[in-house]
Amino acid sequence: MIRIFKYLKPREWLMAFISLFFVVIQVWLDLKSPDYMSKITMLVQTPGSAMSDIWIAGGKMLLCTLGSLISAIIVGFFAARIAATFSKQLRSLLFNKVEAFSMEEINRFSTDSLITRSTNDITQVQMLITMGLQLIIKAPITAVWAITKIAGKGFEWTLTTGAAVVILIVMIGFLMIFVIPKFKKMQTLTDNMNRVTRENLTGLRVVRAYNAEDYQEKRFEQANDELTATQLFTSRAMAIMLPVMSMIMSGLSLSIYWIGAYLINAAEMTDKLTLFSNMVVFSSYAMQVIMSFMMLVMIFIMLPRASVSAKRINEVLDTKPTILDGTRTESIPGLAGEVTFKHVSFKYPGAADYVLKDVNFTVKQGETIAFIGSTGSGKSTLINLVPRFFDATEGEILIDGVNIREYTQEALHNKIGYVPQKAVIFRGTVSSNVAYGDNGQGGYSADEVKKAVAIAQGSDFVERMDGGYDADISQGGSNVSGGQKQRLAIARAVCRKPEIYIFDDSFSALDYKTDRVLRSVLKKETAGVTSMIVAQRIGTIMDADQIVVLNEGRVVGKGRHRDLLQTCEVYRQIAMSQLSEEELVS
Repeated sequence: MIRIFKYLKPREWLMAFISLFFVVIQVWLDLKSPDYMSKITMLVQTPGSAMSDIWIAGGKMLLCTLGSLISAIIVGFFAARIAATFSKQLRSLLFNKVEAFSMEEINRFSTDSLITRSTNDITQVQMLITMGLQLIIKAPITAVWAITKIAGKGFEWTLTTGAAVVILIVMIGFLMIFVIPKFKKMQTLTDNMNRVTRENLTGLRVVRAYNAEDYQEKRFEQANDELTATQLFTSRAMAIMLPVMSMIMSGLSLSIYWIGAYLINAAEMTDKLTLFSNMVVFSSYAMQVIMSFMMLVMIFIMLPRASVSAKRINEVLDTKPTILDGTRTESIPGLAGEVTFKHVSFKYPGAADYVLKDVNFTVKQGETIAFIGSTGSGKSTLINLVPRFFDATEGEILIDGVNIREYTQEALHNKIGYVPQKAVIFRGTVSSNVAYGDNGQGGYSADEVKKAVAIAQGSDFVERMDGGYDADISQGGSNVSGGQKQRLAIARAVCRKPEIYIFDDSFSALDYKTDRVLRSVLKKETAGVTSMIVAQRIGTIMDADQIVVLNEGRVVGKGRHRDLLQTCEVYRQIAMSQLSEEELVS
């Protein structure tokens, strides 16, 4: 828990020290009030006391209370300020850290867990800081100070107060042993609840299509019941704690006055007034001691979840990315758009088997290279090694004669126009999505956006939308079809004017006519740009300068379409399953 505070800035530490100063003032003023109460008691019980003296003592007591209130407001202001600023900083750190993660780190934590850590976990830490500055610091100071104040004022009263404190400590021990593990479990259960809810929302169409609402409801109810049962256990434990603590406070007050009455009754007349005054003061200070322990119990209620949350946040922030930045920003002069794989092999982290084994090829500037193979042959994995979503396990990948590990990731990605297998569309407008290729700045002109959309064969449907290029796009592109999303994703890559296009099965949602026209226009308008295409359709890759055939992660064929029909049985089987013999040779 303490480790997370290293992210506090000097300004926040300064505010924390100012808060500490006012906490001390508040405690001093709170503990000063009983002294004036004792003085008032003495004055009232002493014959011939002046009323003005009582008013003066009462006024000072009132000033102490007012000063304590002002100090509490100041401490609360600084605590809220520190907590809000710190949580904002943690959210930024987490967001930036996750953005630097490779797919390996993201898969390790899971998307649902990362969302929970960025929201719920940070909120738990924020609440602890807000309450902690007011209670964690105040409670021990109050307890120690109050104990020094009551020391020597009565052995019987001290023993009674000690017994009450022991009972409180036993209760806190019970809390630590039985309740804290449940608080820790709650964060994991919250992750699970988020996962089930997110899956249901993102897969809503499939759920309805298969009439699986009841099944999804059962899954949600199971996750909900587990979380609810844990929360009920902790809530019930806390519900028992609070009345027991109130009973202890009331019992302590009763005990102090009962012992006081006994002592006063047995004392000499000259000592009765002193004992009565000590009893009033002791009662006030004893309540301060008990209140301090009540504050600590409140902290112990919050500390377990906040501690687990801080640990989970630190796990993300302390994770070292496996994809490390290089230092190079420029390629070898005279080379542009050349990609070379040299004896590249890859296996996923923790896996025993290789997904790709000893892959070799070179594609020159302006050429088109295509990858085809059966499902699971490693096509998408191969293509994802180029932008370094994963790093090759063995071998090296060169772009423009330079190992991609030597480039800064920004420089490497600026060379690439990437269109993923599943078209990713952001909430905004058509223009903001297409212009997103400007490193997310959206700085391309309207003409550049329109040209990119036209090349991607999207002008027809975009111009029919309400608002045209300024038409609203819903989150995930849910208000456009799959083919339209693919064309917008292709337009985004085209608008970037990269050296290398990567199309990861990016034409699958297009009809054959649109596919053919799009590739024809793309080849004409982007002459000199290298294209790397993963495809399932033979018709999409027939005109490629080089086709790489993959089978179980190995290259089993390489060449042009007509050559592969003669030399590669795997390619021939795929081709014959899609097109007739006349279409294949036409």
